[in-house]
Amino acid sequence: MWKWLHPYAKAETCYRIAGRWLPWFGVSAALFLLVGSVWGLAFTPVDYQQGDSFRLIYFHVPAAFLSMGAYTSMAIAAFIGLVWQVRLSDYAVAAIAPVGAVFTAIALFTGSVWGKPTWGTYWIWDARLTTELILLFLYIGVIALYNAFPDKKSGASAAGILAVVGVINVPIIHFSVKWWNTLHQGSTITRLDPTIAASMRWPLIINILGFGLLLGVVTLIRFRAEILRRESHRPWVQELVL
Repeated sequence: MWKWLHPYAKAETCYRIAGRWLPWFGVSAALFLLVGSVWGLAFTPVDYQQGDSFRLIYFHVPAAFLSMGAYTSMAIAAFIGLVWQVRLSDYAVAAIAPVGAVFTAIALFTGSVWGKPTWGTYWIWDARLTTELILLFLYIGVIALYNAFPDKKSGASAAGILAVVGVINVPIIHFSVKWWNTLHQGSTITRLDPTIAASMRWPLIINILGFGLLLGVVTLIRFRAEILRRESHRPWVQELVL
């Protein structure tokens, strides 16, 4: 039943498909980020409680949302690599992990900057903040394990196990504001009755899409680079280089 997927498990095929997607992802990401950021920073009304500091939402929320999305994608790829021994899945894990770590760091940084005028402090051991910090440590752990073994297959297996086990933290992050009494506000745009005005909500949605496309762009670039690095002994790679 899955025979039609077999050609896409070849490194050369994936490398070329990723190359064809890159321009589309890149142009779309630039367009969405430009529209969403300009709209959100320059044209949305000032929040009646937080003033202009609320505009950090257009970077903090997309980065936080996609830090969890990237980890989930990485865990799925790791699971496929562990169960079906698809080496391209290991390459995907190696490609996603640093990008997800950067998105998580952006979410933590912007959240801290936003927290100062809102909560009066840059950091508090709030449930949402703490679990997001754990997510960053999980990303760093996956990166470290992947590069810690001379045998890349062993490193990929160790990193894959941590990625799969660590995915339990993703729903904890999401539901932390419901399970515990926290300072962090609850969901705003994923509710059936959004608590954010439409004039503020739409540029946020556009920026989430833009950040998602940017995540795709950087991941595809890293994925192609990982393929070339790990498949450098293959004739098609040598031919490509020449």
